[in-house]
Amino acid sequence: MPAEIRAEMVAQVHSVFVEPGASVAAGDTLILLESMKMEIPVIVESGGTVLEVAVVPGDVVYEGDLLVTVNAT
Repeated sequence: MPAEIRAEMVAQVHSVFVEPGASVAAGDTLILLESMKMEIPVIVESGGTVLEVAVVPGDVVYEGDLLVTVNAT
């Protein structure tokens, strides 16, 4: 079942490290957010395959916005 990874706060997308089709392992950093001059890594909890990346660097995201969808294995 696909897992939707969502923003936990208002932030700007600083970097995106994955693309659809990429394999990820538990603990991998998918995206780096920036909020109030702090960098916040978005880490995947379980391994799988990235199905969708919904943001690009420079986007502003709000709490609850979809960032990445991962098909957990």
